[in-house]
Amino acid sequence: MERIVKKINLSYYLIYTLTILSTIVGYIITQTRETTIDVKSPLSITLSSIVIIYIIISIPAALAIFNRNIKKYISIEEDYKKMEKYTSAATWRILAVGFGLVLSVVVFYIIRTESMIFCAGISALALIICKPTPGKINSDLKLDEPKEDEEEENDIQP
Repeated sequence: MERIVKKINLSYYLIYTLTILSTIVGYIITQTRETTIDVKSPLSITLSSIVIIYIIISIPAALAIFNRNIKKYISIEEDYKKMEKYTSAATWRILAVGFGLVLSVVVFYIIRTESMIFCAGISALALIICKPTPGKINSDLKLDEPKEDEEEENDIQP
């Protein structure tokens, strides 16, 4: 279980590392150059719209698709396959949500508008929700609960 958490955490912390790197690079670039795109220009409006639409669509979609897939994975008998599929789904969910975080930080340094800070905050909160823990994995895959066959056997015995 710990190996799976570490594998998923790799992508989780990779997203935060990319966010920090993009923040540092954006800060350095804006310190050397004072020109930014005007907030009311068509390019600025287009960039901010793309980020906002991506976040509005990607966060609920990533969470819903992950939830739908988890319901399918519960029925898999082999624990190895179940964990492998869970690891893949959790990694894709983190990458989909995390891309919005990195993108909003990059666009913030291009157009300098508060809405991109809010978008980064929303993405960061969604990413915190996606952080894997052994308890979440057990809960998602219902590993602690007895299977239906085991429940029937327990009911028969006195």
